[in-house]
Amino acid sequence: MSILLGIDPGSRKTGYGVINFTAGKVSYIASGLIRIPDTLSLPERLKVIFDGVSELIELHIPQEFAIEQVFMAKNAGSALKLGQARGAAIVAAMDNDVPVYEYEARKVKQSVVGTGAADKTQVQHMVKTLLKLPKTPQEDAADALAIALCHANTQQHMIRMAGSKQYRRGRII
Repeated sequence: MSILLGIDPGSRKTGYGVINFTAGKVSYIASGLIRIPDTLSLPERLKVIFDGVSELIELHIPQEFAIEQVFMAKNAGSALKLGQARGAAIVAAMDNDVPVYEYEARKVKQSVVGTGAADKTQVQHMVKTLLKLPKTPQEDAADALAIALCHANTQQHMIRMAGSKQYRRGRII
């Protein structure tokens, strides 16, 4: 059994998703948002993210932590704030001795939806379907669950590759 914590970082709201990954099967545990008040300064916001992720780790005791890699947004200031939010979440994981894995947004979408160009609605729908959720999760929580699912898929692929005798043209034989 492996508990995976996925994080979709943001300086105003940070999505989280917790799944159980056992014997190639995934099941939903929890998801939601760490909401950061607009009235706080950036350093105070980073502390809220750090404390929130630390609390999630204490509550769910994940064995692995997956987070989206930073991408270059149209606004450099937004990209810098996103990078700092990521840093606060990553430090919380490392402070609790949880290994960190990073995934590009396109890889997450490819893994969950089947195309790296998927939009948020498609990601939400597939997360709901794959985890058999009764209702569609909020955007940031769905993104965090998608990151955790991507990590589970990647781990499963690595396990299959380790047990295979041959690997040809991107396929396990």
